[in-house]
Amino acid sequence: DWSEPFPDLLPPSQRAARAEANSEGADLGGGTLHGRFFARAQAEPDAPALRWGADGEATYGELAGRALRVAGGLAAAGVGEGDRVAVRLPKGPGQVAAVLGVLAAGAAYVPVGVSQPEARAALILEQAGASLCVDSTELARLEAADPLPAPAGPSERALAYVIYTSGSTGVPKGVAVSHAAAWNTIADVVRRWGMGPGDAVLGVSALDFDLSVFDIFGALSFGAAVVLPDEEERRDASAWRELVSSRGVTVWNSAPALLDVMLDDGPGAAAGLRLALVSGDWVPLGLRSKLPEGVLLVAMGGATEAGIWSNYFEVGEVDPSWSSIPYGRPLSNQSFRVVGEDGLDCPDWVPGELWIGGGEPGRRVSGRSGEDGRLLRRGRGALVPDGGHGPLLARSRLGVPRSQGLPAAGEDTRPQGGAGRGRGRRGRMPRGEGGRGRRGRRAR
Repeated sequence: DWSEPFPDLLPPSQRAARAEANSEGADLGGGTLHGRFFARAQAEPDAPALRWGADGEATYGELAGRALRVAGGLAAAGVGEGDRVAVRLPKGPGQVAAVLGVLAAGAAYVPVGVSQPEARAALILEQAGASLCVDSTELARLEAADPLPAPAGPSERALAYVIYTSGSTGVPKGVAVSHAAAWNTIADVVRRWGMGPGDAVLGVSALDFDLSVFDIFGALSFGAAVVLPDEEERRDASAWRELVSSRGVTVWNSAPALLDVMLDDGPGAAAGLRLALVSGDWVPLGLRSKLPEGVLLVAMGGATEAGIWSNYFEVGEVDPSWSSIPYGRPLSNQSFRVVGEDGLDCPDWVPGELWIGGGEPGRRVSGRSGEDGRLLRRGRGALVPDGGHGPLLARSRLGVPRSQGLPAAGEDTRPQGGAGRGRGRRGRMPRGEGGRGRRGRRAR
């Protein structure tokens, strides 16, 4: 009967392997992004929280005090839970204090790059419904206020931040992310690869690029420090090398091209690093070989709506048959499906539409949500077997041996961001890293 739905022909063994890969749940504690920072500041006020320049440093106690003064100023201006406050400040300790102050007031922060054209910045402020914009002048006024006695403790389902991306049209599109969604990712990454006292992450990403969410809260929630380049140093690889070597940086987090450029002086540039997280663009096949042996390279990916990242792949020995680094496996409490036009799961090796599920997907502030219930529909990919370790996700032909002949000849296999192959793009500053905002609605 041709009117009957097409039967689901996915082999049971493949269905079982996918169910197992997508079933990794974890109790990651919940809570707000800022809550653990303020608790640590009370318990260990003298621990180093921020480092900048040759010898600049702020302790957890000093940073918390500054943030609570910002929160007090915001509260005096009528800002409270449910409000949105723009932060338009250059990279530095004041920017971090402002973000923490906005959250401590119970509001959500909306990062706006200082290099954004005024017309675009005004459009973001209008779309976001920001009640106030914290620039350098406003920050000084807020810090003169009496501090809040304690940070606000909104629901973990409350909005934490709104990141604006450009999309293919160039029109700003906001993605609203809750505390719970971002915390799920941060806590799982820290659970897997660690972060704590003695660690320091280089905060090279712009505030309006969501990698900065991990830089700030992945470090400050667990007793680590954030090393801050200034606004100009964010674009200067020689400044990164100096900060890595002189300021105790142990964790790197950026787009792959930035790490690639930093390592142009040789593996000695990464001395002291133990972990390098890369995402937001293709991962060059040769990047692993440029790092010292003791540094773990992890390729991350996902969508802004999913709360920073959704997947990971620990890059060890690179298989010579790979065309690029695989996209990887889902993080805890998240899941992947590769779905055909018929709505059924594609068998291994067969490309289809990538659906990201689980967690608490963010929502679009304007325009299409990009959601299907609790599923984010993002780009194309394929699942490939991994020698009994469960399926690996590949973006189009990413990570698929060339001998498989997938996809068809002539098909454009370039990924829309994500773990993949870089081709000599060392001089290019990825979107978001140079203050221009990252293209939206694409899995990285």
